[in-house]
Amino acid sequence: MMGPRVVALAEGWIGTPYRHQGATKGVACDCIGLIRGVWCELYGCEPPLAVPPYAPDWAERADEERLLKAALALFGAPVPVSDMQAGDVLLFRWQAGCAAKHAGILADATSFIHAYEQAAVTRSTLVAAWRRRIVAVHRFGVGD
Repeated sequence: MMGPRVVALAEGWIGTPYRHQGATKGVACDCIGLIRGVWCELYGCEPPLAVPPYAPDWAERADEERLLKAALALFGAPVPVSDMQAGDVLLFRWQAGCAAKHAGILADATSFIHAYEQAAVTRSTLVAAWRRRIVAVHRFGVGD
């Protein structure tokens, strides 16, 4: 089971300052950079999809679900929210009509690890406000 290893790797990023498009543990990262960094530590290489430059408001201006499409390509089909496990990648949509924009890693049944804008990588409680914004759950290793 890969989940505990993914959580341990994500915990190693806690405290990394937030920086848009960053992906370096201890230096700077955003939510996509956190997922990329954990992928690199887990598999020993960058994910097989290049991450093009993106503006901070890319999801508000997007006419497609780039984050959801990338997750599908990297992790395969999503798992039901009711089946999510520690180590799963959570994708969030801030509001209806906008593309999914945020990602984190489920740490346990009540918390997740994510790069919190204007702060750092942190563990947050998965309260109802976060839960209702989950649009997809993906699992590392499903396609392996």
